[in-house]
Amino acid sequence: MPDGGEALSHDELEEAFGSDLGAGPSTSATATPSAPHEAPAQPPMGAERSAVEGVPSWSEFAHGWELGIYRDPVLCGVFAGVVLGVLGVFVVLRRAVFVTAAVSQAAGLGVALAFYLELTLHAHIPPVLAALALALGATAVLTYRMQRMRLPSETLVGLIYLAASAGAILVGDRIAQESHDIASILFGTAVLVRPMDLALVVGAGTITLIVISAGYRGFLFAGFDPEGASVHRLPVRLLDLSLWVLVALEVSVTTRAIGALPVFAFAVAPAMAALALLERVRWALALAAALGGLAGGLGYLFAFFYEFPVGASQATLSLLFLLICLPLARVLRGSAA
Repeated sequence: MPDGGEALSHDELEEAFGSDLGAGPSTSATATPSAPHEAPAQPPMGAERSAVEGVPSWSEFAHGWELGIYRDPVLCGVFAGVVLGVLGVFVVLRRAVFVTAAVSQAAGLGVALAFYLELTLHAHIPPVLAALALALGATAVLTYRMQRMRLPSETLVGLIYLAASAGAILVGDRIAQESHDIASILFGTAVLVRPMDLALVVGAGTITLIVISAGYRGFLFAGFDPEGASVHRLPVRLLDLSLWVLVALEVSVTTRAIGALPVFAFAVAPAMAALALLERVRWALALAAALGGLAGGLGYLFAFFYEFPVGASQATLSLLFLLICLPLARVLRGSAA
């Protein structure tokens, strides 16, 4: 399936952002989820345009920001990048980066099932709740020690990832009129973030940051040395479960808002870059949060001005930060030696 979907009609955008939407040059009826802006064929009189016809300009972005068209997606991407960057440090330290991918795909399957049940059985289930339920279910399976089956953890992660990905595509194929929404969830687009999505991302992220700040030492100790943490009478199982519940909560909410692709990128690349540069975990948490936030915000701007898919742009920028930090870390450690 492609990154984008069907064209958003002018009526849909007008309904989402108000009747004054038509006054802006950046809200033509040809806007699609695969790029946050496409210029109209005939710009209004007096509107500022860039030197090259058809290339978006800062004035268009500023106008869309004032209307709220671009403000919520940018803020959502920045906040999601910050929180997922922090969580990613603990995930990377546990060497379980693909757990995030499996959980995000499970959340995408939950959204697809919510659409499908509403269309077939007229059962209204909020997509974010369905995403959270499937994400928690995947997390519960991944954290359960399957000793009798003797399956390595990597095998279990791969099975859940494959099952969730295939299920989401199969269910999405049966939802013709909502296919663009399913494509957005699976492949990532932050073109049209609803105020409710932004509120949920901020709320879940705030809870996550508070819990991480309160249990920082316990999460770190349980991840580095679980046996030593048990000797010191720390609730290792409870700490691990709490961490993965936070991952499921944040991944499910952000997947519903911006898509599975940037969620996985934010949870892996900024943390790897920060841990490669810095030895102190506390400073690595701050750097991972900063890199994740930058990838979310600058990735949207890159997609806007160069008319690329949003989710892929944000993921690519996260990877670019990692590719810059890896050789830089090697140079710094070589000079220190």
